[in-house]
Amino acid sequence: MKKFASVTEAFEWWSKSIYPNLAPDIKKGKYTSAWKDFTYQQGISEKRMKEILSEFGDVDVKTVVTFTPK
Repeated sequence: MKKFASVTEAFEWWSKSIYPNLAPDIKKGKYTSAWKDFTYQQGISEKRMKEILSEFGDVDVKTVVTFTPK
């Protein structure tokens, strides 16, 4: 299990570790489009990143907000 500070950080890892090893017939379409959008900073939503990550493994995103009164 890998842990990341954000969905963006997880997707960056996917784009460098998993995407390059995909078979050429799998890379076509949405994966290449998402990789290009992320790599060239053309805009990719967190929702789209999570959808792609979830096709390769279980994704559990938790947001923790801690408030300590003064």
